[in-house]
Amino acid sequence: MNTVDLLEKAKEGDQKAIGNICRDTWEPLYRFIYFKVQNREEAEDITQETYVKTLTYLREHQTSPDNFLGFMKTVALNVLRDRWRQKKRRGIPVNFEAINPKEAAIQDHQKAVAQRIQLEKALTKLSADRRAILDLRIIKGYSVAETAKLLGKTEAAVRTAQYRALQALARLLDEHE
Repeated sequence: MNTVDLLEKAKEGDQKAIGNICRDTWEPLYRFIYFKVQNREEAEDITQETYVKTLTYLREHQTSPDNFLGFMKTVALNVLRDRWRQKKRRGIPVNFEAINPKEAAIQDHQKAVAQRIQLEKALTKLSADRRAILDLRIIKGYSVAETAKLLGKTEAAVRTAQYRALQALARLLDEHE
């Protein structure tokens, strides 16, 4: 049975057609979703919800049988985005009565100072050239072209040096932790 016939029969509620669609699309759809969420239970839930939404949509609308799996992947992405939005809205529960604003501000300030000291120590371990590039590009906000002109380098050399300087800085910061 071809895809057009399967979709028409599934639209009418034919259980065998729905089973054939599920059998034919389950593995690639599940793999696609699992790749996105990296969690077996969540991937199974999203796969199931995708089938429900797809079959509901089929009953009410016409869809192209040409790339039905692609259509299902789009539905899965929409389900996934909805879940992410819901998680984002829920946020982290905070007990405001248990927070002392003065203590929290002091702790935040202490953490910021400690991070700044750690960053300054790591920067001193970089070569003068790398420090200059990071200073001009990141701290002072100069463009690649402006930095290249100030340092007498090509734009490509500045981009490469900035990338390497950031890598070196990240390694130094990781060593410190």
